[in-house]
Amino acid sequence: MRIALDAMGGDHGSQELVAGAVLAARQPGLQLVLVGDQQQLCSCLQQATRDSSLLSRIEIVHASQVVAMDESPVDAIRRKKDSSIMVAFDLADRGDVEAVVSAGNSGATMAAAVRKLGRIKHVARPGIASIFPTLKKPVVMMDVGANVDCRPQHLVQFAIMASSFSRILDTTNPRVGILSIGEETGKGNVLVKETHARLAKSSLNFIGNVEGRDVFQGDVDVVVCDGFVGNICLKISEGLAEATMRMLRDEIKKSLLAQIGYFLARPAFQVFKKRVDYAEYGGAPLLGINGTGIICHGKSSAEAIKNAIFEAAEMVKRRVNDRIAESLAANALIAEADV
Repeated sequence: MRIALDAMGGDHGSQELVAGAVLAARQPGLQLVLVGDQQQLCSCLQQATRDSSLLSRIEIVHASQVVAMDESPVDAIRRKKDSSIMVAFDLADRGDVEAVVSAGNSGATMAAAVRKLGRIKHVARPGIASIFPTLKKPVVMMDVGANVDCRPQHLVQFAIMASSFSRILDTTNPRVGILSIGEETGKGNVLVKETHARLAKSSLNFIGNVEGRDVFQGDVDVVVCDGFVGNICLKISEGLAEATMRMLRDEIKKSLLAQIGYFLARPAFQVFKKRVDYAEYGGAPLLGINGTGIICHGKSSAEAIKNAIFEAAEMVKRRVNDRIAESLAANALIAEADV
């Protein structure tokens, strides 16, 4: 399986991205294609590994331009035809790679994916899904930032796509809920109420409204919301996890007894940190495009990039897009109404 990595995006530079690709290349059956400035990537690759068996699994495709993190996505992909993200999706469009992973400008990644690959039939707006840790199994939330103004049919499509994607977490018959201000039917704004009525008629395992406090309990597999609400949930969750770890460290430093307790409980703290670390979940899949794309956090470490590549490979192997297309076709009347 060949997977392209936009090796010019991200906050930590190409060296960290290339290091992640090298880690992923250790997985048998994977071929990595690094897209970006050839000279720079060759230098990074030489620093990352001298193992000839790994180098044989990594190819470099030159791209002369880069989309900066603060650039307008639409303008950037129009002006920068030879940017690393555009070249990566060109490879996917030609069938030279089966998936694309990027830690660069997320808006440009989405725009390039839609322009080059198009949308799956019955999808009005592709979206971004994210995996959240819970007390039980991980939950998938969609949308988390691609579409801030939505109609009910868009949320229904998100539910169908996220439900299909959640099966790569070995979830059978995923429980789908819509994020609202109360569990009772009839709670929420107009968008939530109309979406609730449509999802109740779908073939999905719809369990009704879900409150924010219930997301991390693990009693729902898919949480649906518009991109404005979803992005706030995502950023608050990331910030809370970071703040919790920092507060714990600050309290531990205050006394010798606390430091001794930490030393004894360190394995538990390490497991907790791993459970809430976004790097463990790779990246956020672009669902609804006619192909496979993963958006990584701008601060992604080599470990996060490796896991994102594995996530992309798993999506291809599990035929997630085929499952999405089948489910959308089965619910076409509900998903497409009033688009």
